[in-house]
Amino acid sequence: MACSNLATTWASHKPSDNNHLSSRAFLAPSRRLFAPGSASSPRPPPSTAVYCGLRELRGRIDSVKNTQKITEAMKLVAAAKVRRAQEAVVSGRPFSESLVEVLYNINEQLQTEDVDVPLTRVRPVRKIALVVVTGDRGLCGGFNNYIIKKAEQRRAELSALGIASTVISVGKKGNSYFQRRPYIPVDRFLEAGSLPTTKEAQAIADDVFSLFVSEDVDKVELLYTKFVSLVKSDPVIHTLLPLSPKGEICDVNGVCVDAAEDELFRLTTKEGKLTVERETVRTPTPAFSPILQFEQDPVQILDALLPLYLNSQILRALQESLASELAARMTAMSNATDNAVELKRTLSTLYNRERQAKITGEILEIVAGADALT
Repeated sequence: MACSNLATTWASHKPSDNNHLSSRAFLAPSRRLFAPGSASSPRPPPSTAVYCGLRELRGRIDSVKNTQKITEAMKLVAAAKVRRAQEAVVSGRPFSESLVEVLYNINEQLQTEDVDVPLTRVRPVRKIALVVVTGDRGLCGGFNNYIIKKAEQRRAELSALGIASTVISVGKKGNSYFQRRPYIPVDRFLEAGSLPTTKEAQAIADDVFSLFVSEDVDKVELLYTKFVSLVKSDPVIHTLLPLSPKGEICDVNGVCVDAAEDELFRLTTKEGKLTVERETVRTPTPAFSPILQFEQDPVQILDALLPLYLNSQILRALQESLASELAARMTAMSNATDNAVELKRTLSTLYNRERQAKITGEILEIVAGADALT
């Protein structure tokens, strides 16, 4: 195996056991440059010993320097995109606040009425649609693997309960995974894009709306990665349909979040390092005015507003998933950069030792030749 082909090994400080002044260096593979889950070359067998000369070591050092530049650039690009995702969440707040306020006001008037809205109708659960949101690219640690494993675990739980399930895959990585497994029923493959917009969210909302209203499925669950911090993100499962009249979002354990409550994240710097600050924001919900009258029936208005709220919730989940993916990529590229710096330092030390050993060996040969002549 050539030394130049080892793109993911650490260099050992140990020279050859046979000759400390040998012109060949010893490299022992023991650790990969990229974090687990990234698209790096396979690890060579631990017992493999690779010997390199000065030219190969110089090539390895240059290769590691170039890799360090790439990973550092990818880290900075991911940080800039996290800020864009943050701005998208903040810019969508005014619409969400107005929508939640109208939903509360309508529900105040419908407290004494029996509301019959398709999106709020609760039926016996025989089949569930799982909307699985993954990323479009790799090099982000175990981000995609975690949410796919969560989906597989949920499918196993439903199968144990005797409930059928179908998958709506969002994201290229999830699409690739489910396409290679034809035994998993998939209703549709969708792509979220590099920056989620209402167009992508509307495509998902239309699909789940048609499945639920036509009674092909009795419940829709959304699986995505909730953004917690730059170093932590949690795969979560939320019940998307049926909605509550007030638009509450509940997880599979029945824990519901009030629609008026929301969390915002802000990417800031603290002591020279990037960090994330989260705060809970509550939308003011003023009491329903008794003099306010609706031109249409409140049930019709609620029937029109709930799909908008469904769209906004899906868009928010896509934005959270994108922020989690970018944060995971930042962490993976930061680890890769640190590993590249350490590997470059180790190879440089080994190169200097090898060069000094070669010079010393040549001096000894000259001295020995001179002694032989005299």
